[in-house]
Amino acid sequence: MLDLNQRPEVTAQAETALRVKGLIKRYGAGPVILNGVSLSVRPGERVALIGSNGSGKSTLLRCLIGLHPASAGEVSCLGEDLSGRVDAATLARLRRQTGFVFQKHCLVRRRSVLSNVIHGMMGLPGSWRAFSAMTAPQVWREQAMTALEAVNLAPRAAERADALSGGQQQRVAIARALVRRPQLLIADEPAASLDPVAGRDVMALFSRLAAERGITLFFTSHDMAHAVEFADRVIALRAGRVVLDQPAARVTKGDLADVFA
Repeated sequence: MLDLNQRPEVTAQAETALRVKGLIKRYGAGPVILNGVSLSVRPGERVALIGSNGSGKSTLLRCLIGLHPASAGEVSCLGEDLSGRVDAATLARLRRQTGFVFQKHCLVRRRSVLSNVIHGMMGLPGSWRAFSAMTAPQVWREQAMTALEAVNLAPRAAERADALSGGQQQRVAIARALVRRPQLLIADEPAASLDPVAGRDVMALFSRLAAERGITLFFTSHDMAHAVEFADRVIALRAGRVVLDQPAARVTKGDLADVFA
């Protein structure tokens, strides 16, 4: 059975989990979206990315995971060079080591909670068997149950996903991201669709699990309290440029006011 408390192995290549140098991104002849972005994230670090709408946060995430190529500059993720066009084999290797959680949890509503977590195995050899708990091998079912235990939802494994509250469904999405013991977790506004109490609970769980397992966590947030409380470090974008990069404990209200001025 997968031990989710075991820290993931980080390859010798990946001395930094994420590294960006002089990143410029524009789409066709359109305006520059990212303008000389540079940053580096250590393995096991928890980093919050903040900024106003249109600041470039979502574009940066897409560049970091190889969905969009850089127009100029350097990008690497877990030791994989993503600066130019990325071949399918590189993307497959990267995604086997990366978990994703987004604002919309994208669960299959009519399938069981357990089946939804097993869907996290898709992309592995024989991944057609991740279609449901019934077709999955026993070891995958065990791994999914371990992930559900980590998010306190194991007793509801057999229920349909749409029987859960919004916060519980997002916890299922976290379990799905954890089931393969990724080195890196990428989260885009994971609490934005939840009420304040559920949102804080989800972020606290997310941050704690990443810290306990030594997983690198890189998340975007519109909630400044979440960014400061649940990250080790805060990076802010404004108009496609990094305007703040410092430990979360040192971020002040004045810093945040400058970011959103």
